[in-house]
Amino acid sequence: MWRLSRGAVPHFQIGELVQVLVRDNNVDQALRVLKKKLQREGVFREMKLRRAYEKPSEKRAREKAEAVRRSRKLARKQAQREGLLPAPKSKARPTKPRPAAPAPAAQAN
Repeated sequence: MWRLSRGAVPHFQIGELVQVLVRDNNVDQALRVLKKKLQREGVFREMKLRRAYEKPSEKRAREKAEAVRRSRKLARKQAQREGLLPAPKSKARPTKPRPAAPAPAAQAN
């Protein structure tokens, strides 16, 4: 029987099952989808943190720095919404070259 402090959850119960469907035997696409889901869930970040022991003082410092970063980001977004800061520049997405239109067929009289 697990004895847990209030709010604590053993690591094996944290997430839900992740399911990715493979369509038309396209395993590469399914792997990309899986990696994106795992990235969004923070699995890779968690694995990186658990790779080595982190001292409690280092953990507190890291969590404090993350909180400061989040609060600054939130304040920046709020200032942008209120018009105090300029909106971020939109990233120019590269466009795919369009195929050339077929030449009109010559008419024979």
